[in-house]
Amino acid sequence: MEAIKLTQENKDYIVNARRGLHKIPELGLDLPMTVSFLKEELDKLDLEYQVYEDISSIVVLIEGYEDGKTVGVRADIDGLPIKEENDFDFKSTNENMHACGHDGHASMALGLCKILSENKDKFKGKVKVLFQAGEEYPGGAKPMIEKGALKNPDVEVIVGMHEGVIAPDIEKGKFGICYGPMMASMDRFLVEVNGKGGHGAYPQKAIDSVAIGAEIVGALHKIISREIVATEPAVLSVTRIQGGFNQNILPDKVELEGTVRATNEDVRRKIARRIEEISTQIGKAYGAEVVVTYDFKYPALINDKDVTEKLKESMAKVVGEENIFVIDKPLMGGEDMAYYLRETPGTFFFMSNPKDGENPQGHHTPMFDIDEDYLPVGAAVFLQFVLDYLG
Repeated sequence: MEAIKLTQENKDYIVNARRGLHKIPELGLDLPMTVSFLKEELDKLDLEYQVYEDISSIVVLIEGYEDGKTVGVRADIDGLPIKEENDFDFKSTNENMHACGHDGHASMALGLCKILSENKDKFKGKVKVLFQAGEEYPGGAKPMIEKGALKNPDVEVIVGMHEGVIAPDIEKGKFGICYGPMMASMDRFLVEVNGKGGHGAYPQKAIDSVAIGAEIVGALHKIISREIVATEPAVLSVTRIQGGFNQNILPDKVELEGTVRATNEDVRRKIARRIEEISTQIGKAYGAEVVVTYDFKYPALINDKDVTEKLKESMAKVVGEENIFVIDKPLMGGEDMAYYLRETPGTFFFMSNPKDGENPQGHHTPMFDIDEDYLPVGAAVFLQFVLDYLG
């Protein structure tokens, strides 16, 4: 099978699927319209699949002409709570938006399903396609794994991708791969400073949660600059400070919320521990009770080097080596594909296909759009990798 030829022949199918999904973006793990759309397409293809209704996700199993290896392909399918400002016939019909390209991921995966279903006599082994909800939040990969999506048959290798312009160094039309850490872990912390309110003119009679919170903010930022090796990628950002309601009243309570990113699990754990220690001890020094909640969310996305090399070889057959960009520094954004890569060898890649290559609209913005001409190319990379891996 010639991968790019087959996907180009199915371009209309892939593009129309993307446009159909683009009209009905849904959030989190509750995607009834999206699941219904995908089921209808899979039924037309007469494919075997399992629906996890409680997390709005689907696992498709496609078997070749004889037994063999099993390869997994993951496509996320959820949208974002953004009101779309694009003006085209297939714009969102609700208050949400596919502002991160997941409609394209799903349509490329559907194209892969269609081609494999029509050519079962030309490959051996099995392909599992995971249509997964909740990538944006709260992370659908973890419950997929817990439900056995990678089992029976066991997935031996898995691949996923992201379209758009995730890495700005990658020119339009090029593909990005990475050997090892590619994206950071993504955690959330909440610091609750419980002081004692009072009159703003008499702070000595209060326990000033605002002042204590401000001191905690400054101290937390020193974790990265003074406790982590400068060459180790890590970010700590306080993104929300909330407390008080009047110019002359000291509030009882202030909340600090933020995010932590790291590519090394030991560094991640150290930052979490130090947020707890520093925040509570500063509070104790001033007589306030400080409560810290730390949520370990998506782990770091770390590609298997051998699988990445195999992907590169397959990708070169489709787009040429000159269009492959090797990423040597991880991005600090997060991706729940990381959960799969902790369970089985695999790799994740980027396809740069913004609608406007000169002035691309960023992800998670109301005018985000993609160049649909590249959808068959991305699908061909998936297909070529699958065929090469299954032998």
